Amino acid sequence: MDFDTNLIIRVLPQLAKGFWFTLQLTAISALGGVLLGTLLALGRLSGNAVLSRMIGAYVNTLRSIPLLLVIFWFFFLVPYIAAWVTGSQRPVEINALTSCVITFILFEACYFCEIMRAGMQSIPPGQLHAGKALGMGYWTVMAYIIVPQAFRNMLPVLLSQTIVLFQDVSLVSVLSIKDFFGSADFVAKRDGRPHEMYLTVAFVYLVVCVSLSRVAKSLQRRVTIVR
Repeated sequence: MDFDTNLIIRVLPQLAKGFWFTLQLTAISALGGVLLGTLLALGRLSGNAVLSRMIGAYVNTLRSIPLLLVIFWFFFLVPYIAAWVTGSQRPVEINALTSCVITFILFEACYFCEIMRAGMQSIPPGQLHAGKALGMGYWTVMAYIIVPQAFRNMLPVLLSQTIVLFQDVSLVSVLSIKDFFGSADFVAKRDGRPHEMYLTVAFVYLVVCVSLSRVAKSLQRRVTIVR
């Protein structure tokens, strides 16, 4: 097999642009997923049976569906659903990038919800009772006492889920978005050099994911609150 390293060097700017896009989409989706997931976790633990069941149904449903299918559903069906809701005669136009960002946030929020819920439940209930005894409401206690500790305890797990998200972002290529994998796939098909491109992508993903996994393990030893 003739491995053309010069091809990799020539397309480095294109790959770097795709890699930067992948990092941006990962960061935006992770941030949005953590924020929404935390709110969902608070709702599930609020004691409101109706709210808890609704959120539970949402979380369990999306976690049971492949992400690729969710991406297709949102991209192809949501424009028609939005048209029905707004009364529009035509499907509401949603570009591929916006569709992917919203899809990833809604999907990843389900996983971050369960992570944050486990973190909140790991905090001794006496802290919640103490806050209420001081006259603080449920949401205030959660915001200022429980959630910060839960976030710190679960930070390594949150980072591990973000690593999974980083890998999952490659699925946007099915919508012809040129992320890191999509850019490499485009060059591979254009120049007929799949070995160089796919091996390069695999190597970069391996280095990034292994490095982040080591960071997660280091955080596991350092940031967990000792009881």
